[in-house]
Amino acid sequence: MDFLQNNLIYCIPALGLVGIIVMLIKSAWVNKQDAGDKNMQELAGYIADGAMAFLKAEWRVLSIFAVFTAALLAYSGTITEIKGIPMHSSWIISLSFIIGAVFSATAGYIGMKSATKANVRTTQAARTSLKQALKVSFTGGTVMGLGVAGLAVLGLGGLFIVFLQLFHVTNANSVEMRTAIEVLTGFSLGAESIALFARVGGGIYTKAADVGADLVGKVEAGIPEDDVRNPATIADNVGDNVGDVAGMGADLFGSYVATILATMVLGQEITVTDKFGGMSPILLPMVICGLGIIFSIIGTWFVTIKDEKSSVQNALNLGNWSSIVITAVASFFIVKWMLPETLNLRGYEFSSINVFYAIIVGLVVGTMMSIVTEYFTAMGKGPVNSIIQQSSTGHATNIIAGLAVGMKSTVIPILVLAGGIMASYHFAGLYGVAIAAAGMMATTAMQLAIDAFGPIADNAGGIAEMSQLPPEVRERTDNLDAVGNTTAATGKGFAIASAALTSLALFAAFVGIAGITAIDIYKAPVLAGLFVGGMIPFIFSALCIQAVGKAAMDMVQEVRRQFREIPGIMEYKAKPEYEKCVAISTKASIREMMMPGAIALITPIIVGFIFGPEVLGGLLAGVTVTGVLMGIFQSNAGGAWDNAKKSFEQGVMINGEMHYKKSEPHKASVTGDTVGDPFKDTSGPSMNILIKLMSIVSLVIAPYIAVKAIAGEHKQEVRKEIRIEQKTDASGSIKTDTLINTTDTLSR
Repeated sequence: MDFLQNNLIYCIPALGLVGIIVMLIKSAWVNKQDAGDKNMQELAGYIADGAMAFLKAEWRVLSIFAVFTAALLAYSGTITEIKGIPMHSSWIISLSFIIGAVFSATAGYIGMKSATKANVRTTQAARTSLKQALKVSFTGGTVMGLGVAGLAVLGLGGLFIVFLQLFHVTNANSVEMRTAIEVLTGFSLGAESIALFARVGGGIYTKAADVGADLVGKVEAGIPEDDVRNPATIADNVGDNVGDVAGMGADLFGSYVATILATMVLGQEITVTDKFGGMSPILLPMVICGLGIIFSIIGTWFVTIKDEKSSVQNALNLGNWSSIVITAVASFFIVKWMLPETLNLRGYEFSSINVFYAIIVGLVVGTMMSIVTEYFTAMGKGPVNSIIQQSSTGHATNIIAGLAVGMKSTVIPILVLAGGIMASYHFAGLYGVAIAAAGMMATTAMQLAIDAFGPIADNAGGIAEMSQLPPEVRERTDNLDAVGNTTAATGKGFAIASAALTSLALFAAFVGIAGITAIDIYKAPVLAGLFVGGMIPFIFSALCIQAVGKAAMDMVQEVRRQFREIPGIMEYKAKPEYEKCVAISTKASIREMMMPGAIALITPIIVGFIFGPEVLGGLLAGVTVTGVLMGIFQSNAGGAWDNAKKSFEQGVMINGEMHYKKSEPHKASVTGDTVGDPFKDTSGPSMNILIKLMSIVSLVIAPYIAVKAIAGEHKQEVRKEIRIEQKTDASGSIKTDTLINTTDTLSR
């Protein structure tokens, strides 16, 4: 036990390394599976090449951004003081930023590579059984989940050890420790920056292709969704990988890192006497998330089914809940072992057992968000059925029903979030809110495995359709795909919940570093900042949706051109020019992702330096509240529309009559799904990165806009002394009164 206490900090990156090793083993297993016949492999090759082409184009643009931003950070790190207040940064923050950006891009690449290997192998496995198809697709998702979580823990834990040595940290509450953690924020900034562009760019790509393929292929030409004759079908399948896999991987990588970092910043303010040199509040979130990788690996063992009639959703839920329960039980022993009996943060005193209760709150909030999201988006449930029923009266009523479902779906999640914030704060103050988010993110590897399973299953169905495999193969892939739509929606619900708690923790850290004690909305500039912040998610969403619309128009025109000018496509005598559709999506996504990204990065800097930290705090509050609402609304509405459309493929009962594909209600559901596509896969999931990135940027610039010296350094104490001296005569009567007022300012 003494060895573990003395070397705990080195165990953290080791846990990340374990995750990466298991990822490599599972990746090798997936690669060994049968990839099907030559035709299937050729189609899968088109998808893999298209995904890689997009990532390379995106990386070329982002590398320019990364170098420019790193140069600015390096310059800011050379500033030693502002208005007499010492700065605790270093030019090394630029290296931290670049490492975070590279790790984030790598996390997305791992997910994309895994998905493009697993999709065709899932199709081939579906030729034998549903059980084997689930095993291949979920293992492919597990590769992504473990890769993302492993890289995050390895990168953050490893850099923290390096910075402790580099800055000669001897005390947890020292100036050197503050410098080490401040430089570490660069890692999170790099991760979140790349995540935003990956998510927005990937979302624009996938939905431009999807909308174009649906409108011309399904609605105009009357051919199936993934028909090989549709020129946009390859671009559509590529989009599943670059948006829902690479984008989601970079997204949750950023969430994972930001959550741990926010808790570390707050933990550094807590002075404790413990077995870890006073570092237990700083190390705790890294330890919990590191062990969460191991617990997620255990959870994957439970994801299996017996036969064709078994519920895939139940198998995934069992694995998810297993990892959550193990994390909850283990957290009790970790907290009791690491933390002292009592702690105090900014005057709020709490016990170690209360920190454990806060972690449980985070796990409960994450679970509740997944359950509620599943209810509002799953096939067979009331919300999706309401959209199906209203599809019978046309396209407009389908849209109305979907919008209503999305709006109603915000109520319970927001109440759960609000209750979670209040409960975690009650147990352990601001540190409780941060550690609750860390508890929620502990099982990220499992959450991502479940999420990435969806796009893999979707691609598998597409390859089955394009390869014209027997109907039973498509039935199995459709079974997986329908569950995948729900898991994708629950993954997005989990991501937005974690983003809300993470942003609150980052906000608390920002307030402390910026030297403000409250944000007074009675002040006009602060109230103005609140309104401007509330507006940003709307303009951000508008730009994303508009970008999808523009790119989709180009895609529609190209698909129509090919149907018109290339004779023999509809008779399978000529092959469509898939690469031209892939190029349209790639160029559009790279071009259109720049403006939304610039809004997220530049707005906090402008507001902070011109109006100060309190107005910036108002801006962050507005962004967080409306961003969370918009994220939940759009993701759930899109997910419900999608599964309403998929329900017609199995047949639905409306007013006593069965309706299937190509019926009029089905056509209305296709329109609803087309509207919901950019909601659920572009603007909706981008909301959580938007609010986290703006909080991270604010945290990085906080020392440079601080209104006073940070607590514990150059603190000024004002001592006021008032004395009244009285002089009396011989008879005792008061002769004179003298009022002496002394004010001293003591610097320490």
